[in-house]
Amino acid sequence: MDTALLIWNRVISHTGLFENIISDRDPGFTSELWTNLHMLFGTKLSFSTAYHSQTDGLAERMIQTLKDMIRRLCASGLEHKDYDGFTHDWCTLIPALQLDYKTSIHSSTGKTPAMLEKGWNPKLPVDTLKKDLVDINPTASRFKLFLDKVRHHENQSMNYAFEYAKQKWDKSHKTPEFKVGD
Repeated sequence: MDTALLIWNRVISHTGLFENIISDRDPGFTSELWTNLHMLFGTKLSFSTAYHSQTDGLAERMIQTLKDMIRRLCASGLEHKDYDGFTHDWCTLIPALQLDYKTSIHSSTGKTPAMLEKGWNPKLPVDTLKKDLVDINPTASRFKLFLDKVRHHENQSMNYAFEYAKQKWDKSHKTPEFKVGD
């Protein structure tokens, strides 16, 4: 039931019902509850083959990109201390990384995932933040500086992740050569 509630709260309530779920045979998706939910909603549940990531290559690629972004963000040592001295580390930055991923133009489509999913790009804090610091509140000023650093590191991480993925792909895939009559 936990998986079903999580999917409902984080996916279906935002984007609507899906036609198909591809799962790696996680018990959360193989239970009687999920089987019945799929029959009830008329959706399909597909299972990937073990150690065969091509089954769900798009999701696997996104996960790898996010892992690379998190790894680089952690390596940068970026953290934010709020007014009370509480340190916010990489875990608290995952939503920001997701937003950066969704609003970055992808070379394969020439569009952002947000544009493909929703038909519009969300306005980002970087689009509206004042360039000069406004002395309203020390915590707000520190948070603005922190957001600037996060955005800078996110952009670097995203570029490194895409470049790494491209090099990896180029190394293992060759363009087939065709001759007349093939």
